[in-house]
Amino acid sequence: MAVAVAAVAVGGAIGLDPGGDEDPPSGGRGGTSVEVTRRTLVDQTAVDGTLGHGPEIPLPVKAEGTVTWLPQQGDRITRGATVLRVDDRPVTLLYGALPMYRDLGPGDTGTPDAAGSGGTGGTAAPSGTSGAEGTDDAKGAGNGTAGNGTEDSAGTTGGDRDTSAGDAPARAAATGSTGADVRQFETNLAALGYIDFTVDDRYTAKTAAAVKRWQKHLGVPETGRIAVGDVVYTSGRITVGRVAARVGAQASPEALGYTGGERRVTVEASAQDGAWAVRGTRVTVEVPGGEPVEGRVRSVSREMRSAEGADPEGGGKAEGAQDATFTVTIRLLDQSAIGRTESAPVTVRYVSDRKAGVLAVPVAALVALAEGGHGLERAGAEGGFVAVRTGLFAEGMVEVSGRGVRAGMKVRVPE
Repeated sequence: MAVAVAAVAVGGAIGLDPGGDEDPPSGGRGGTSVEVTRRTLVDQTAVDGTLGHGPEIPLPVKAEGTVTWLPQQGDRITRGATVLRVDDRPVTLLYGALPMYRDLGPGDTGTPDAAGSGGTGGTAAPSGTSGAEGTDDAKGAGNGTAGNGTEDSAGTTGGDRDTSAGDAPARAAATGSTGADVRQFETNLAALGYIDFTVDDRYTAKTAAAVKRWQKHLGVPETGRIAVGDVVYTSGRITVGRVAARVGAQASPEALGYTGGERRVTVEASAQDGAWAVRGTRVTVEVPGGEPVEGRVRSVSREMRSAEGADPEGGGKAEGAQDATFTVTIRLLDQSAIGRTESAPVTVRYVSDRKAGVLAVPVAALVALAEGGHGLERAGAEGGFVAVRTGLFAEGMVEVSGRGVRAGMKVRVPE
C-alpha cells in the first residue's frame, strides 16, 4: 500500500487527457473530470545497456606459416576480403556456421585407383578370351578357361568381387569432396560472382574451374583446390578487434580478435530480476539523441558474475552490495535507425507486467479515504466517493476495481 500512496502523491504532477470535461464545481469544489476506461496496461522496466559490437572472440585462423600482413584494429572486413596473409598467401573471409576443418577438392580420375578400376575383369570377357585386357587378378581368374563355361563365370564373379573393393576409393576420388561444408563453400563462391556450377554438396570439376578463376583473381596458384587454411568462416562481416600477432610471427588462432559487424546492445542483467532475459524477448532501446529502436534478445550468457560486495565468509551481501549479473546481448532490428553511433550508453526497456481489458484511471484521480485505502470521487451531480482496489500502475494510469466502478463512469481529478 505504501507504493500506491506514493503513486497518488506523484500522480498530481501527471498531465491528464485534454479531452476531459470541465464540470461545474460541486459544493464549491473545482477540478477536472475523466472517464473510467477499459484498456490494456503495460508496465515497462528500464535497465542500463551499452551499444557496441558485442564481445570479442578469436578469429579461427588455421593457416600455418609466417604472418606477412595484418589488418588494423577497427578495420571492417566483408565476404571475400583478406583477413591476413600467411607466407604471403591471403586468408579469405567467408560466411558460414561450419568451421573450415579439411581441404576441399574435386575428384581425380587419373589416380591409380581410378585407372585400375577401369580395366578390371568385372566385365565378362568375350567367349574364348582369357581376359588379357583386365587386371592381373582378372587375368588369373580367366587364364585357361574356355570363356563360356562355369569356370569362366566363376572367374568373372571373382573379378567382380575384387573390382568392387577396388572401386570404392576410385569412386571417392572421382566424386571429390562431398558434404555440408562443400555446399557452404559453394554458396560463398556463388555470392562472390563465380556461378558456372551447381551449388550442392558435391565438389565437382565445374566447382574446381570456378575456384581456379577465383584463385587467379586472388593472385595465388590456380590449383582448383581449397586448403584448410585458405579461408576462415564467420557468421557475417566483422570488425577487427585486438591484433595480438605481429608481422614475422607464426600464424595462430590467437592472432586476431574480432567482433560482429552489426551493432548490438549488451546488458548486465541482475540475477534476481533477470526473468525477462529470454532469447526472442522484445525490448525497446533508447539511444541518446535518437528515436527508440526495437530490439530482440539474441543471446544470454550462462556465466554468472559474482556479486560485488558479497560477504566472503558467509556468502551474504554487505550493505550496498550488488546482485550477481549475467550478460544479455540484444540485436537491433533497424541498424540505420541509430545513425552512425558506434558505441554509447543506452536505456533498454522491457515489459515487466501487462494486463489486458482492465478498468483504469489516471493515477491523479485516486484519493486517500479517511477509513483507509483509496477511492474515486464521482463527478457532477452524482457526487460522493466509491472505494476501489488498485492493481497495476503503468504509464501514469492505475488499474481500479470495486463495487460501483464501471467503464464510462466520470470521476473528478482533484486540483
